[in-house]
Amino acid sequence: MDTATPGAAGARSVFNADHEIFRTQVRRFFEREIVPYHREWERAEIVPREVWRKAGAEGLLCPVMSEEYGGAGADFGYAAVIIEEIARTNASGIGFPLHSDIVVPYVEEFARPEKKREWLPRMASGEIITAIAMTEPGMGSDLKAVRTTARRDGSDWIINGSKTFISNGQNCGLVIVVCKTDPGAGRKGISLICVEEGTKGFTKGRNLEKIGMHAADTSELFFDDVRVPAENLLGEENSGFSYLIRNLPQERLVIAIRAAMSMEVMLQKTIDYAKDRKVFGQTVFDFQHNRFKLAEQKANAVMFRVFADHCLALHMKGQLTIDMAATAKLLGTEMQNRLLDDCLQMHGGYGYMAEYEIGRAWADARVGRIYGGSSEIMKEIISRTL
Repeated sequence: MDTATPGAAGARSVFNADHEIFRTQVRRFFEREIVPYHREWERAEIVPREVWRKAGAEGLLCPVMSEEYGGAGADFGYAAVIIEEIARTNASGIGFPLHSDIVVPYVEEFARPEKKREWLPRMASGEIITAIAMTEPGMGSDLKAVRTTARRDGSDWIINGSKTFISNGQNCGLVIVVCKTDPGAGRKGISLICVEEGTKGFTKGRNLEKIGMHAADTSELFFDDVRVPAENLLGEENSGFSYLIRNLPQERLVIAIRAAMSMEVMLQKTIDYAKDRKVFGQTVFDFQHNRFKLAEQKANAVMFRVFADHCLALHMKGQLTIDMAATAKLLGTEMQNRLLDDCLQMHGGYGYMAEYEIGRAWADARVGRIYGGSSEIMKEIISRTL
């Protein structure tokens, strides 16, 4: 479904002509550099770093970053275009949004000026791939339960602890570590400290084997007396929790935007399949049950598209609230999982085959209800506004 033309929800006013020109550039890049190779990367369970450098050269990394540091200084609509094209091609291994829209904003907003000049241009070019290390074994979504510590030693921080389920973990050249700098202060004792690849004591564990998103490298990270300069601290000491809370709505919007496009694209592929596949002398689409199921899911996809675009428009104005972002993520990922399950079922046995895109999309989407804050956490956030 081409979002530049009237689709399931009609013409989309959230994007302008310049956004759509950029979409054409992004789409051509994906069709040339990503789509032909993504299955190979799924088998290898990682995307080559060279792809990141190619994306950087095309201006596909960090579009919102200031031009001063090598970004385009664009609005978030440009980031949304990239997110949608990832979902349109089901290129689930491409970690550009995590890098550009989730990690890099912390560095641009809170890093020391000299560190911005050192790191940000290399992030925009794809030379440095970034990750953020929040989750720890047994911690789940409870950020205040972080056990990784950082203690001050003269002009350095010394970090000890471990992290798990870290996206971009194998490829990352720099990781933001969420750690306790005041272990007795709960959420008020959390800080964000950057650690560069190759720092003594910082090691990457195995590339974790997942049930979906096979091309997306996901790792354990270990910190054993890792010594980094004091200026690697982002913002103020013990203020990390407030920074995370402030930036998490954008992460949740990223997930919701991806879910909206995935629903539209996979629904259309299923409609096409149902009209072509014949059983018992008629097409799958000819059965009323199937038509009604597809109609129901079309209505859901239209409804969520309107809401997702509304949230994107609010975010572009700086008006997206924490609870609205949580609502978008909750609804988007739950609806996406139900829709993809129905679509897979309509493909029959072929839907369970990895060679069929619907099966891979179904497996890839399941984590949406978990990462970025689980559905249960989203409900908790929303319930606080009741």
